[in-house]
Formats: sequence, structure tokens, C-alpha cells
Amino acid sequence: MADVTDTESRRTVEPAICIDGVWKIFGDNWQLALEDVRKNGASKKQVLDQYNCVIGVADVSFDVVLGEIFCVMGLSGSGKSTLVRHINRLLEPSAGRISVGGQDVMQLQDASLRKFRNEHIAMVFQNFALMPHRSVLDNVALPLEIRGVNKNQRMKVAAQTLEMVELQGWGNKFAHELSGGMQQRVGLARAIAADPQVLLMDEPFSALDPLIRRQLQGQFMELATVMKKTTVFITHDLDEAVRIGHRIAIMRDGRVVQIGTPEEIVMDPADDYVADFVAGISRLKVVRAHAVMRPVSEYEQQFGPLPEHGPSFNQNDNLSVLIRAAIDSNEPIRIVDNNHLSVGVITRKDLLTTVIEGTETS
Repeated sequence: MADVTDTESRRTVEPAICIDGVWKIFGDNWQLALEDVRKNGASKKQVLDQYNCVIGVADVSFDVVLGEIFCVMGLSGSGKSTLVRHINRLLEPSAGRISVGGQDVMQLQDASLRKFRNEHIAMVFQNFALMPHRSVLDNVALPLEIRGVNKNQRMKVAAQTLEMVELQGWGNKFAHELSGGMQQRVGLARAIAADPQVLLMDEPFSALDPLIRRQLQGQFMELATVMKKTTVFITHDLDEAVRIGHRIAIMRDGRVVQIGTPEEIVMDPADDYVADFVAGISRLKVVRAHAVMRPVSEYEQQFGPLPEHGPSFNQNDNLSVLIRAAIDSNEPIRIVDNNHLSVGVITRKDLLTTVIEGTETS
């Protein structure tokens, strides 16, 4: 998870992806349905009953900045997978604007759209989507083959990419000879080999066993740190979103109900729906010191001077680190910024209160 300073700096960068007022309504009468929703606020059920149309995405807007891992999550049918397919125009939006790297995706025609997909965006699917008649190496090299790269070069790149995902020596095998986790690593390698600006990942690990899933999450996070690819990551698992994402958008019935860092969403849910989502999440590795600390002046007004020799931790350290410190010392914890300047203080009571509030359910 990105630290506070990293997250703040990301928000000042020009967006790599801009989603602006995007709608997707399925059905022959979608224009009439869209007009009714916009003018009269027709509900999803009313749209279905009156127009035989289904609202997939409803007026969604957000920016993703360069190098960010932006998670979109929600329950089945919330619209998250429908939304991500608009970024590379596998689905055409009913209304709205989409740009990637400053390019208006909606203006691209057939040939330029194919070129754009091949060179600028790669997608990793839940079901691996490997070609069974091609070797692992040929699967990874496929985007470069479509691009017209000569065979020696594309095989060299494919072999290097397989090494990055720890599949060196498996290039001559076929998909059916690999485990599910290995197949998904091939899918990830194929996306990376194309060296795209943007990665779209549609629940890529959800079909895997929990242990393999966590291993691949860790591997992806390491690769993302090195390659700094802008990523839109679709998931229904809040634990996965919290672990991977710099920011999270939570969707319900086609709409985005909250966008924020994992910490912001866990600490300050926008409504009861989001609160239910985060009720079971442990705060220990999500909430960091800056969200719990009180000003030094407030502490000293109540308790007297802050001890000079007590424990000291960074504002980005999480609750689990602080709790271990509180076990070892009776003194309040001094919180410092990246320049080692005091910015706050946390007591045992502050820590216990934060943890207890995180275990309460509605």
C-alpha cells in the first residue's frame, strides 16, 4: 500500500486515465432509458420494467494517475467488469468521455483502435485466456507478433518476461501442462511483454486457491513497483483491494459510491453499504499513525510534557507496529514525519479505541 506522501504526490500528476460521466445501458431502447434517467431520475427497476433495458454503468467519473494501482470493487452485478471494458472499448459506452494518456479513446476508428489496444493497453482476464495450440513462449510473444516484431526479438522479450514472473524453463510447455497459478502468470507475462501504458486486470486472481492467490498478489505488487504501470484492478475482495490498491472505488448498482485510499474507506465509509463492506476488515495493517495521532500540544495540555525518551515511529507506520511498541513501553508514542520532526502523539487508549471501533458491526 502506498504511503501518505506517495499518495498525495500522485494526485498532483496529470491523469493517465480519465473517465468522465460514463453510462452504459444495455437494450434496444437505451436512448429513451438514458433520457428518462437523466431527466426524471428513473430507477434501475423502472428502466428495466418500462424500457426492457439494464443499467450497467451509471454516470461514473474518476481519474487514474500515472503509475497508480486503482482498484474497482463491488459485489457481482455492481458494474465493475462492465466499466473496465469501456477503457479499451471492448464495450461502447452509451454516453460519456474516456481518455488514456491524453488520447480520446472515443474518437478512435477501427484500425487506430486496434493499434491503440495493441500498443498502449493490455488486459489480464480471470479465465487466463491462453491459446491452447501455442506454447507458453508463443502465448507471451503474441502481442509483439501482432505488432510485427521479428521472431528473434519477440522470443527474446518473451523469455525475459517469463523470467520476471519466475517461469523460466517453461516456455516450451502448453497451457494444459501448467497449474492455474502458472497459467495466470503467463497471462500477466503476456500483458507485460507488450510494454503497455495501462494494465487492465479483471479479477485476475479470483479463480485461484487462497495461498496461490496471495503469492501472485505479492508478485504483482513487486512487478508494479519496478515497472510503474498504471493499473485498473477489478476485484470483489476488499482484502485484495486494500493490499494492492493505492486507491479504491466501490461500486453499487452501476454507480461509484466512494473513492479513497484503503485507509480513508476503512476509517470513514461514505454510507451503510460501504460500512458493511469494511466491517470485517482488520484495521491493523490498513490504518496508519497519522490517522490516529493527536497534536502534541493537546496531549501536553492534558498530561504534561511529552517524555523525551519514549518510543518514536513514522506517521506511515501501521497499527500493528504501534501496538507492538505499546506492549514494550508504557510511554506515549511520539509520531514523526519523514524529516523526523514531531507531528503528533498516540497513547495506548488511542490505539485500543481505534481497534475496538474497527471490530464493531452494525
